[in-house]
Amino acid sequence: MSALARVVLGFFPPQLVVQIKALACELPATHGVPLSHWYHRTWIFPRDPAFAVKAGRILDLYDRSWQGKPLKNDEFVISADEKTSIQARRRIHPTLPVAPHRPVRVEHEYERCGAWAYLAAIDVHQARVFGRCETTTGIAPFNRLVEQVMTRPPYNDARRVFWIVDNGSSHRGQASITRLKRLFPRLTLVHGPIHASWLNQIEIYFSIVQRKVLTPNDFSGLDQLAERLLDFQYYWESSAKPFQWKFTKADLDALLIKLSVPRNPAA
Repeated sequence: MSALARVVLGFFPPQLVVQIKALACELPATHGVPLSHWYHRTWIFPRDPAFAVKAGRILDLYDRSWQGKPLKNDEFVISADEKTSIQARRRIHPTLPVAPHRPVRVEHEYERCGAWAYLAAIDVHQARVFGRCETTTGIAPFNRLVEQVMTRPPYNDARRVFWIVDNGSSHRGQASITRLKRLFPRLTLVHGPIHASWLNQIEIYFSIVQRKVLTPNDFSGLDQLAERLLDFQYYWESSAKPFQWKFTKADLDALLIKLSVPRNPAA
């Protein structure tokens, strides 16, 4: 409760304060009022019955182990995904550079100059990033990203290369495992649980790209946008270190236990 709320409630009799607090804990539907009148938080309960198993495999790979055995020096872990519909927006009025006592000024209105799908993969233990701009997502564009990585050292002659992906249509299910294994026998595709993108380290890199490259979005066209995205990869690699991943299997177990405990809806 905020300090202001405590001050306001201090003017009411204690019995009325109790009633106000009880009302605040009830569901809006109980009183037939719109949800917008209430504070709320959205969330997604893990629906995948194998959530713990799938998430645990990813956490093991981040800790450089697979099926209870440490990874060898010539085994690598790749995290990959697509960042879709990255628009190139050309501002109506030219952006004004920073000046004394004035930040960069970016015109609110813009013209749309097309959009890229940015496919990227990161070696989570080497801090190496690979990316490409495609006109759309899909199996073929994702295969090109895989080929881009798997045909260069040290991945082309590695013992195994694990690819951590979500359940997007470009790499979904057993069909994708079979397809990529046929193309690259050293590749092992590892799917995360549904609605668990936070387990995929490529999302951390996408967050950096969003803040450092795409904000503010002011590009003359698709060529300039692609150049900025790809140039940033080399810039980032020049000083990047592996992300310090701290969420462990013990943390996962504690989270799932917490979620399994019935909660009082009014709490």
